[in-house]
Amino acid sequence: MRLVFMGSPDFSVPVLEALVTAGHEIVAVYCQPPRPAGRGKKERLTAVHARALELGLDVRHPVSLKSEAAQKDFASLAPEVAVVVAYGLILPQAILGTPTYGCLNIHASLLPRWRGAAPIHRAIMAGDAETGVCIMQMEAGLDTGPVLLREVTAIGPEETTLQLHDRLSALGSAAIVKALDSLSGLTPVTQPDEGVTYAEKISKDEARIDWSRPAEEIDRQIRGLSPFPGAWCELNGTRLKILASRLSEGHGAAGEVVHTPAYVACGTGAIELLRLQKAGSQAQDISEFTRGTPLPKGTRLS
Repeated sequence: MRLVFMGSPDFSVPVLEALVTAGHEIVAVYCQPPRPAGRGKKERLTAVHARALELGLDVRHPVSLKSEAAQKDFASLAPEVAVVVAYGLILPQAILGTPTYGCLNIHASLLPRWRGAAPIHRAIMAGDAETGVCIMQMEAGLDTGPVLLREVTAIGPEETTLQLHDRLSALGSAAIVKALDSLSGLTPVTQPDEGVTYAEKISKDEARIDWSRPAEEIDRQIRGLSPFPGAWCELNGTRLKILASRLSEGHGAAGEVVHTPAYVACGTGAIELLRLQKAGSQAQDISEFTRGTPLPKGTRLS
């Protein structure tokens, strides 16, 4: 099909690659503009921008699609369909109505659960047993459009947001190719009014660990916020990110190391710390971390 691709971060790159491999004609790639990053504040391309250039595709990065000029530019491409995945800009009705078959969004949840910005984080933090991807016909509302195709996958008991992110990206890539291959035969299914939840953007205020909470909640917080922004606590006044964990058994004061190498008591139950990162240092697996920073029994994390 003749299509426009609209996406920006790492999550979107495998989708772009899958569409190219499937032989679709990508007449343009839309992504977020380059922005200053790093200590030198040098402008950095989005992951999609960089990959699209490598693939020899036409890249466009308007700061908005609300102007008449931007909308005319989009319409001049005469796309049959637009594929949208984590683009980052609101699509006005003039854009939504331009492609022959509309704009199809790949959303990383089982809609109507977790509409919004952070569905992968929220699914893990809420303790959901499963999630998936939906191919949705976009409309003006926030992730409210009818669903054309959905794929379901279980969430692993030790899975982090990064790990699930990569799996859902691959799942979405396969799903959109499947959807485009059979687009005329798919029946849009209106989302039910029941079961709607919103995946609010992750706040750094959510990252501080309160060891008085149950182990199940802390474990989900750690895995759901890994790798960014990273759940954290303090060890002897130094910030310590915890990037991987699993549920364990143990009893003690909240935040106390009750077994080595790093089994920590919570309000109820305990968790085993698997991957840590000191401020200003590289992330390390627990065996490597404790060689340089032992965590003997009785150590307190706050």
